[in-house]
Amino acid sequence: MAKKEKRFEKVHSEASGFSDAIEIFRDTQTGVCYLWRAGGFAGGLTPLLGSDGKPVIQH
Repeated sequence: MAKKEKRFEKVHSEASGFSDAIEIFRDTQTGVCYLWRAGGFAGGLTPLLGSDGKPVIQH
C-alpha cells in the first residue's frame, strides 16, 4: 500500500510565550501558506498575505 501524502506541511514554528505558538503551514496541492496562532485554549487560522494583499504561495 502506498504512503498517503500529507495535504499540509509545517514550514515555520515559533513559541510566543508559555503556551502560545505561531506556525505557518503550506498546502502541498495549492502552495498557499496559512498562519496558525494558538494561545491557551483558543486558536485561529488565516491565509498568510503578502504586502500586495494576495495570498503567499510557495511551490
